[in-house]
Amino acid sequence: MEAHHLYSDSDIELQTFSIGEVAKMIGSKVRTIRYYDEIGLVKPSTHTEGRHRLYTMEDIRRLELTTTLRYLDFGIEDISQLLSGTLSVDKALDWQIESLSIQVSALTNMISILQQAKQQQGDSSINYIYDLVQAKASNTDKRNQFIVEKVESSDLFDGVPPEWQDPMLHYFNKYIVNQEKTTAKQIAAWNELQEILNDPQYFEDVKNTNYTFFIKELQPRYDAATWIKKLDHFYLRLTQAVETKKPADSPEVQAIIKESFSLYGNVEQTIYNEDFLKSYMKHARQTRTPLIERLNRLCSIMSPQINLFSEGNLVFFQNLQRKMNL
Repeated sequence: MEAHHLYSDSDIELQTFSIGEVAKMIGSKVRTIRYYDEIGLVKPSTHTEGRHRLYTMEDIRRLELTTTLRYLDFGIEDISQLLSGTLSVDKALDWQIESLSIQVSALTNMISILQQAKQQQGDSSINYIYDLVQAKASNTDKRNQFIVEKVESSDLFDGVPPEWQDPMLHYFNKYIVNQEKTTAKQIAAWNELQEILNDPQYFEDVKNTNYTFFIKELQPRYDAATWIKKLDHFYLRLTQAVETKKPADSPEVQAIIKESFSLYGNVEQTIYNEDFLKSYMKHARQTRTPLIERLNRLCSIMSPQINLFSEGNLVFFQNLQRKMNL
């Protein structure tokens, strides 16, 4: 006589499990699963009357995927975007390969330094380590000189008034070039970043995207110093919105974006104009060549603040896209 299954597949799918049961099932810790709920990464589908978490099989699959991605060193924000569908799998894999390659380069460099130091005798090996690290590191003066030379040789700012040239590199200089202390990983990222800036195609890509669009076309309504201060305030509010998980269509984000457009004299009456938004979005999409995106990712690796700005910009453009689809 054949045995009959007590539960069908559909019954199993509808079954729920406590957080302790889930932790055992996926080999994780209760506090980790609780943390994923608290930050909105993987929330339980339901709760008991006493407000205890209950997870479905679909919830568990998302937790297992999250655990696997964390093992592969994916960041929380990248996982969140993957699970929500706002980040494509191919792009996420490219980003992670880039990040891990930087780590490999940094580790290889560190191993080389240690192996060379080991060949020294006695206490002198400690001083030798210091000398090697300093030789491989790039201080702010060296980075500034490198950027100045590249910008001048590329004619990047042709037609841009002198007082507006520094503001256009404000965040790159502030968070990348002028870093006082750099880790081995950041040094490796900077080395790769220099390779991109040594590639003439990069500056051709930048010029083709009409890099000076915001200055030439949108006409800032303030002097350069005031404009930067107001832009800093805008990014502070936008990154705070990102950190608190405000959606792109939230009133808070919409107010921030409306404020950002007030920085320019040519768009105050056109923020809700469809033709303007299409032109603006077209310009934004043009800035996504492979070399530009690779440099942006390297900057994100070098600076958590730049990474947060990138997430803020994503929310910004999601909001504009929503307005165009209304």
